[in-house]
Amino acid sequence: MTWVRTREALDELARSLDGCRAIGLDTESDSLYHHKDKVCLVQIATDRGEAYLVDTLAVDLQPLGPAMARPELVKVLHGADYDVTTLKRDFGFRFESLFDTMLAARLLGRNELGLVAVARDELGVTLTKTNQKDDWSRRPLTPQQEAYALADVAHLVALRERLLPRLEAVSRLSWLREECDAVAALEPLTRRRDADAYLAVKGARRLAPRPLAALRELYAWREARAEETDLPAFRLLGNEALLKLSELLPASATELRAVPGVLPRLAGQAEAILGAIRRAREAPEAELPKLPRVVRPVVSEAAQKRIETLKAWRTRKGQELALDPSVLLPQRLIERIADQAPRELAALGAIEGLRRWRVEAFGHELVAALS
Repeated sequence: MTWVRTREALDELARSLDGCRAIGLDTESDSLYHHKDKVCLVQIATDRGEAYLVDTLAVDLQPLGPAMARPELVKVLHGADYDVTTLKRDFGFRFESLFDTMLAARLLGRNELGLVAVARDELGVTLTKTNQKDDWSRRPLTPQQEAYALADVAHLVALRERLLPRLEAVSRLSWLREECDAVAALEPLTRRRDADAYLAVKGARRLAPRPLAALRELYAWREARAEETDLPAFRLLGNEALLKLSELLPASATELRAVPGVLPRLAGQAEAILGAIRRAREAPEAELPKLPRVVRPVVSEAAQKRIETLKAWRTRKGQELALDPSVLLPQRLIERIADQAPRELAALGAIEGLRRWRVEAFGHELVAALS
């Protein structure tokens, strides 16, 4: 194993990848410990047996950009979505030629999709998730953390070699390629500010307007505090405590103690918390939040019958192919197809998100079922 902590070492690694056909790739981040999360470590294992730990806190990964975008170099990941979107966000990478072993396992009909289970069953390898929730921004890493990080990529290339011929044997390699291309095209993960994010707190929609205003103020306080301290919002104060504060509307430190997890741990923030609640208490009626009206689409009787027809087809086909029915047609696609009721392949293929492989493999059956 080689540590990469300098620009010179990174340039050497980038050059060495020119001679590879495939690499295992994984990342470790610190979202459980920092509000402004970041990629802290990149692990690479080559098809020549070399292994690298790249310290992204010490060196800019820009020299690896061309390798990530090179079509001739297959990048093998397991559950690639988060890795791809965070690497795009932090380093501006563009990806070509991904092979996601989790997607491959799903398209082969596996029920257990985690890397531990797939590596165990396919390669006889024992992996653990002991260090999965560690703070990867801390240095130095322990030998156990190094071993854990390397194990996550050490077997990915071999796992691809095991799964690829089986995908070819059942004519599903093209399915995987299209799904992996969709992952490669994902937008960078962004940190969005949403003024209505407080409405996503479980229980928020049953609150009366004034408690809901308190939740809005408390949520805004927590977000501001997370920005200031760089601690994840959930570590400052959990959603259950926010909801309880909103329901009780405490007016003093004594009343704050009735809410578990607030005092004495947040004694230094007691006045800020009470201030947020006070603003909600004193807000004019006209400024209290109103829950946005949820407009549920009206599904016609004919469309509902098409939905049931498509679900029945999906169940039968899933049993026939030994696949989870949702792989064939997720619910969102069933609803779109039922709504548009295509009568020919061209119209079916025009439905957003359907993917070519579904049209090519099942298009005639779907159109016939709708007819």
